Amino acid sequence: MKTKLLSIFILLVIVASGAWFYRSVISAWFQTSPTTETGATAPGERRILYWYDSMNPAYKSDKPGKAPDGMDLVPQYADEESTAKTTTPGERKISYWYDPMHPAYKADKPGTAPDCGMDLVPKYADEESAVKDLPPGTVQISSEKQQLIGVRTGKVERQRIQRVLRVVGRIGIDETRVSHIHTKVSGYIEQVYANFVGKEVKAGDPLFSIYSPDLVSTQQEYLIAVRAQKELKDAPYKEVSSGAASLVTAARERLRLWDMSEAEIAALEKDGKVKREVTIYSPATGIVTERAAYQHGRFVSPEMDLYIITDLSSVWMLAEVFEFEVPYVHIGQDATVRLSYTPGKTYTGKVSFINPSVDPKTRTVRVRIELPNPNLDFKPDMYADVELSIDYGTQIVVPQEAVLDSGAEQIVFVARGDGYFEPRPIKIGPKMAGLPKGVGAAAGSEQVIVLSGLRPGETIVTSGNFLIDSESRLKNPAGGPKHQH
Repeated sequence: MKTKLLSIFILLVIVASGAWFYRSVISAWFQTSPTTETGATAPGERRILYWYDSMNPAYKSDKPGKAPDGMDLVPQYADEESTAKTTTPGERKISYWYDPMHPAYKADKPGTAPDCGMDLVPKYADEESAVKDLPPGTVQISSEKQQLIGVRTGKVERQRIQRVLRVVGRIGIDETRVSHIHTKVSGYIEQVYANFVGKEVKAGDPLFSIYSPDLVSTQQEYLIAVRAQKELKDAPYKEVSSGAASLVTAARERLRLWDMSEAEIAALEKDGKVKREVTIYSPATGIVTERAAYQHGRFVSPEMDLYIITDLSSVWMLAEVFEFEVPYVHIGQDATVRLSYTPGKTYTGKVSFINPSVDPKTRTVRVRIELPNPNLDFKPDMYADVELSIDYGTQIVVPQEAVLDSGAEQIVFVARGDGYFEPRPIKIGPKMAGLPKGVGAAAGSEQVIVLSGLRPGETIVTSGNFLIDSESRLKNPAGGPKHQH
């Protein structure tokens, strides 16, 4: 009986030892290759560390299944986790992951950004190596994506730029052709010949006649001096005859300075009779624009402005030019003028003066244009249209929408081929509209002259550059473009 019990005990020990050995081997095997129930693969295949939600990578599980949002869990392999720089199924090597909303944040493995919770985006090594020799901020965009965001390009060319500056002007008088009529003596007006404003007079035409006691007495003195000269010309003393001649000369000069003409003085000397009235003649040709000479005994004195005579054979056009356009106007520049009541007819003048000050209310500068006016088509205070032709020479012109202007700097994107776009700082000149053509722009659209930064033959982006700029910022978190908007 004892022998039988001992045999049963030994058999149990052997069975227990075998079970323990079998369990040890199986456990070791499972540690190497987890069972398929825990999401494992067969021996020799890639080892899985955990499963995660592809929409929310922060959620992890030690076995396959579904995430709380209903998505199938995705395996995270050990060879992906162990290498910071791994490859995708397409064999593209990843340098790092970054937050697309905050490119300065980087990680050596996929996951979510700590600030916004967005999935990190891979930065591929081939992207970095391809642009390392290109200017900072250069970005590559596939043709499909270019078409999606509406990218259009145009080739940079030089062209002759001419522009017409159109302004409104007002006709004014030529201030150098204005004559003011005064008398040299006091007296009373007797007759008025230029008797209304607007009367056209010529040089030498009579304006009015005046009775002046001073003129009458001077005429009498002159006649006395003439008679004395004749009587004393044979005097034995030379001083006496020369003194009489001096009196004649002095009286004659006084009459001449008081606006008696040489013909009137000669007639006075010939007739020997004093003239009660003396006629005042016009010194210039023009239009009577003001008068204060009225007949029937009006008393006048030297300080009175009796007539203003304006020569309108040449007039001034006063045009208002905005201050930012003044640099393109210069003295001697031709101007074309049109009047509304003479349709189809044009007149040509020249810029003769540019006002050195700006009108504080209208922010314009007055430009003076001299216009010949032989037929008196131009009347003072008329309005007219003025065209000034501006020649900028041969320049590079690009569409306004092609330029990203931050105020401090201006940027265009230059197409480098193979989908690469380079942000290029430029310096711009004047902006203008109505040019016949431009780089990828419709005729008449707003365009801008480029002073530096672009060369003829280069291709630039004319539409979709804002989206390219955003892509450049996202894909160049560390060495992105240095421009700001």
